[in-house]
Amino acid sequence: MTMMTAQQRAERASAIMWEKDVASQSLGMHIDKIAPGRATASMVVQDHHLNGHDICHGGYIFLLADSAFAFACNSYNQMTVAQHNSITFVSPGRPGERLVAVATEANKTGRNGIYDVTVSGEDGRVVAEFRGCSRTIKGQHFEENED
Repeated sequence: MTMMTAQQRAERASAIMWEKDVASQSLGMHIDKIAPGRATASMVVQDHHLNGHDICHGGYIFLLADSAFAFACNSYNQMTVAQHNSITFVSPGRPGERLVAVATEANKTGRNGIYDVTVSGEDGRVVAEFRGCSRTIKGQHFEENED
């Protein structure tokens, strides 16, 4: 039996999560990259994402960052949920613009994790900074000894 690499584990857990993630899929979001403790998600700001100021509603920006966070902290094939999240909005997301959220693990100790997510616009400007704290719970996305 061949041992699964950390990257293979992250990719498989991500694929299984993505299959069930109707919320992210329904917004036109994509998981662009996955690695142990890291994930990149993106979406194009569409008309239904706009608020009364004709910019991307902060809730959608939060959702994009939260999804990147979720995929990063679940990349170890351990069921992991959000414990606490916060976001700071820096600049607006513009209509038609592709927003990219890059989640990076800052610390993982025992069942707790801290992840930083930067959401950027197409021109590279920071749209938002998000920090997510995770908690590992019982269960896995797939049995490690499958195949």
